[in-house]
Amino acid sequence: MPTISHADLVRRLESMLVRPESTRQDLEKLCAAARARGFHCVCVSGSRVELARTLLEDSEVQVTGLVGFPLGTADSDAKRYETEVAIDHGAQEIETVLNVGRLKDGDHRYVLRELRDIAEAADERPVKVILETSLLTSEERTLACEIALDSGVRCVCTSLLAPATAEEVQSLRAAAGEKFGVKAAGLKDLQTALVLIEAGATRLGTVEGVAEISPLPE
Repeated sequence: MPTISHADLVRRLESMLVRPESTRQDLEKLCAAARARGFHCVCVSGSRVELARTLLEDSEVQVTGLVGFPLGTADSDAKRYETEVAIDHGAQEIETVLNVGRLKDGDHRYVLRELRDIAEAADERPVKVILETSLLTSEERTLACEIALDSGVRCVCTSLLAPATAEEVQSLRAAAGEKFGVKAAGLKDLQTALVLIEAGATRLGTVEGVAEISPLPE
């Protein structure tokens, strides 16, 4: 297992608020926990970006605006506009969802152009792209990483549909190279976090925090 301090581990965590019934109180709770525990960022829908940025003012916790979430099938122009609005509202990072169907169609130019448009609209803010790895073959994962590398995106993410596995992370790391970000989603416990970091994950995605992660022993 990798040698890593609890503080370093927590700084890799990204806490996502995605329930459609989530309220302002839920967001306040999420942001307070992220601030108190020193998470890297919170990931929220466009309508919550501005409030999240206000709640996290004067902290090191970043705000990620979710674009094309959760299916990734919106028109490219809509995704670009959603990115622009999120940036205007204070998003410091963007996380979008790959159009898996267009990739499987073989319409690689469409996928590349879309990601380039989003990266451009983010105006030099980091962009992460969810690849939905559970829906892709190994060849498609490699192709998706190659497109992401060429687009200006800075990090590839595993699937929202199922917790990340070490195999998925290893395949993305092998395809993306050592300098590209790899985010493992669906984290639930400390032991899994260490396994995913060893596999090559630089970010760890959770849904509304991970209560089960206790401090690592000194």
